[in-house]
Amino acid sequence: MPWLDWISLFVRWFHVVAGVAWIGASFYFIWLDNNLRTPPKWKQDKGIKGDLWAIHGGGFYEVAKYAYGPEKMPETLHWFKWEAYTTWLSGFALLIIVYYFGASAYLIDPSVNALSPATAISLGLGLIFGGLAVYEFACRSPLAKYPLAFGIGLVALVCIVSYLSTQWFSGRGAYIHVGALIGTIMAGNVFFNIMPNQRKMVAAVADKKDIDPSWGASAKLRSVHNNYFTLPLLFIMISNHYPMTYQHSQNWLVLIAIMATAAWIRHFFNLRHVGTTKPSILVSGAAAMLAIALWVSWPQTISTPQLSHGAAHSAHDTLHAEEPGNNLAGTVNSDSDNAQSSMMVSDKRVASLVTTHCVSCHSRTPTDDIFNVAPLGVVLDTWEDIERFAPQLVRRTTVTKDMPFLNKTKMTDAERQEIARWFAQKR
Repeated sequence: MPWLDWISLFVRWFHVVAGVAWIGASFYFIWLDNNLRTPPKWKQDKGIKGDLWAIHGGGFYEVAKYAYGPEKMPETLHWFKWEAYTTWLSGFALLIIVYYFGASAYLIDPSVNALSPATAISLGLGLIFGGLAVYEFACRSPLAKYPLAFGIGLVALVCIVSYLSTQWFSGRGAYIHVGALIGTIMAGNVFFNIMPNQRKMVAAVADKKDIDPSWGASAKLRSVHNNYFTLPLLFIMISNHYPMTYQHSQNWLVLIAIMATAAWIRHFFNLRHVGTTKPSILVSGAAAMLAIALWVSWPQTISTPQLSHGAAHSAHDTLHAEEPGNNLAGTVNSDSDNAQSSMMVSDKRVASLVTTHCVSCHSRTPTDDIFNVAPLGVVLDTWEDIERFAPQLVRRTTVTKDMPFLNKTKMTDAERQEIARWFAQKR
């Protein structure tokens, strides 16, 4: 449905813009808070706890933070809330448009769990809002007074949700639901804690009452939580472009490892803002990402027969001819059986596999019920197309194994190995 694609485009665009505004504000205020310095005595006498000077865009700025609040409320007070709300609302709308309206294509993988769309959607919503409820309960419980125990519990929650998601949904759908939970927690921090506490502070100043220090401390803690969530969430937002992560056999561990490393790297910058520089954090973070990349990209062992020089030469010299009116498999001349061993895979066989498993989507005129345009512009209608995209074809069918999409055409492991052997013959 083209109209749904346009809606998805504009909602995604809006979501990215809103997210940039929210993340930018979050990063700025954490940086600002960590860079405040003790002000001169005359400012302290006015209740100012810290100040900061900056230059940007051709102008000087002076920023001051009160220990509790000013003597009276200013006429104009800027609130930072709609960046969070619009990011969450647009993100949730995108989740519905892409993953719930398209549950059969993007959320459900029969090879993982043959769920009905209604069941899959219910489980997804349960993970998101159930996880939010657990997080809020923990934050309001005595556990919140013990940072280490709370941190361990939060990591355990994310690990459990990551594992359950990958047992219920497609890899892509699983990752996006972990991201949806994190985004919902972040928006919930603003809606359920930061904004209510700030309203209490504003009301206290307006009524000339004392401000409870716990209001600001609680809001600050939730802001710090959001700050550490940001980089893991950004990875999840772009992960659907990198199937080697969500299609990995241990995809939930891949997700946890990358999120933990991203949060660790964020910790370096938070420490640096308060004057503590620890290069070891960046070095260990980079080493961890390299280790993850090597682990995820480690090639699978596929048994490929060794070809004699003569057989390989014959395969390389095979003639290909395309005749009008024939299907793809018929456009390739048969290879000479006398020139190949029984284990070699002919071009005609590969053309047949592509016709069976790929061209319903990857065609100039797709017949698939989901894709109206060839994904990523990869078309495999002719033998020339196959040779052009051979490296991508082999990688996606034999290494990451995320193609055919959700294996809708039921490509077998034996057929994948045939494609791998064929490609090895050509090198």
